[in-house]
Amino acid sequence: MKKNVGQIDRWIRIALGIVLLSLLVFLSGPVRWIGLIGLVPLITGLVGSCPIYSILKINTNK
Repeated sequence: MKKNVGQIDRWIRIALGIVLLSLLVFLSGPVRWIGLIGLVPLITGLVGSCPIYSILKINTNK
């Protein structure tokens, strides 16, 4: 996979992913599982490639 996520974009994705995943700890009931959505930005931030960016031909990587 070609890297298409820039440095600032990566750090924002990683931070957002961690915040969303923390909902698993801080919320209770079924709504807490919404925090699993945080895996998407966390993984794309760590890998440096976003499939949606590829489809839309967006590249924030310098």
